[in-house]
Amino acid sequence: MIIEDQDCLKIVESFDKTGFNYTLSLVNGKYKLTILYAIYRHKIIRFNSLQKYLNIISHKTLSSTLKELENDNLIKRKVYPQIPPRVEYSLSKKGESFIPILYKMCEWGEKYIE
Repeated sequence: MIIEDQDCLKIVESFDKTGFNYTLSLVNGKYKLTILYAIYRHKIIRFNSLQKYLNIISHKTLSSTLKELENDNLIKRKVYPQIPPRVEYSLSKKGESFIPILYKMCEWGEKYIE
């Protein structure tokens, strides 16, 4: 299937002005899509549970990636004032709107997995 000049795939004067580039700028990184998927699967998840679930990412990398996702408004971070502090992560409205894209990626992967 070839897609001909649909709105988001139209030719523009430079790549940095495309919706495609903007989307990539939000999810570009080794673990961002994986973290979004994990938070979606759990709805609300704490840092240690997320790290155990992923089992592939260091504490420092997870922490910095979560901060980037929060700064880009894709996830929400809720801190409970208790000792020790409890922090939970969930998808923001913007993050939830990205789930259909993750779903399509999953569908594509299921179709072509070998």
